[in-house]
Parts: sequence; C-alpha cells; structure tokens
Amino acid sequence: MTGLRLLLALGALAGPAGAQGWTEGAAARAIEGPGHAALMGVMVEAGTSPVPFETDGCSGGLSEAWTVVAGRFPDFAEAHRTLPPWEACCVTHDRAYHDAGGATDAVASFDARLGADRALENCVVATGASRVDALAGIYDVPADRIEAAYDSVARAMFLAVRVGGAPCSGLPWRWGYGYPDCGALSAVVD
Repeated sequence: MTGLRLLLALGALAGPAGAQGWTEGAAARAIEGPGHAALMGVMVEAGTSPVPFETDGCSGGLSEAWTVVAGRFPDFAEAHRTLPPWEACCVTHDRAYHDAGGATDAVASFDARLGADRALENCVVATGASRVDALAGIYDVPADRIEAAYDSVARAMFLAVRVGGAPCSGLPWRWGYGYPDCGALSAVVD
C-alpha cells in the first residue's frame, strides 16, 4: 500500500477528533517520510531547479467552481466575490508548495509542508473574521455562525491539503510541484 493510500485510509477512519495525530504525528512523519526523501533527491539532482511558479488559485477545482457559481448567481457574487474570498491564502500556499518551502532535507520538508498547511488554515479563518459583520448582516445570522462556517471551511481545506498534497503523489498540486514528480522514486522506497 502506498503512503498516500494509507494516509487516505487513516483519514477516513480518524474523523475530526483524531485528525491531528494522522496529519502531524509520528505516524504521518513515517508515512510521508519516504516521499519527502525522494523529493529531496529530485531537488538535488544536477541541473534540477523548479519550473517558474504557476498557480491555479484554490486547487481541486475550488476556484473554478466558485467562478461558475458566482457567474450564475449575481447575489452570491455580490456577497462573496467572483473568486473565493480566501484566494490569496491559496496562492500563498501554492508558493510554498511550488518549491517545497525551500526545504533542504526530508525533515525540514515535512515541517515546512505542515507549516504551509497550518498557515492556509489560519489565513482562511482570518479572512472569515474580517467578513463576519458584513456576512452576519447579509444573512441575518449571529456572528458566531459565520465564524463557525469559516472555521469548518478552514479545517476542511487543511485536511484536504494534508491528504491530497503529499510529495511524490503525481498530482499537479503536490508538495514540490515545481520539480519533476518523484512518484516513481517513492514507490521504490514504500
């Protein structure tokens, strides 16, 4: 079983209460470690440097879907803009993912990825905090419900990037996506 498949299985079993252990603990480090090591190998190969930075905004089709919904529902676009209000958070996150956070060894790579994912989560929460009063007025709901909604979105995004952003996964939004994919190398190590 590859590291990514095992991480997905653990995520399905853990639920929100157990999520911290499988995303940040020793088991996560053991599962992801070979991928980070393989990525470091690709990064130090002679002549290998990241391709120029590109972003898709919020990955997994989130920005694209948001744009479609905003285009079809003008009231939604007026309240929430034509791109996710946390789009800048996603672009900052993509910058870290592009060059593996500047890490030079597997342990630093894991830590940098976790830091980038936590920063994304915190940025989405902060974006919500900046919009609480406006959205509470639009929807005529208490501010704590808006905060809870943004907290839920932030947590879901954190879990999604922890599961779907591992190095060497072959996915276009993987950790270190500015470098050649190292999936074949990590498969040998798994």
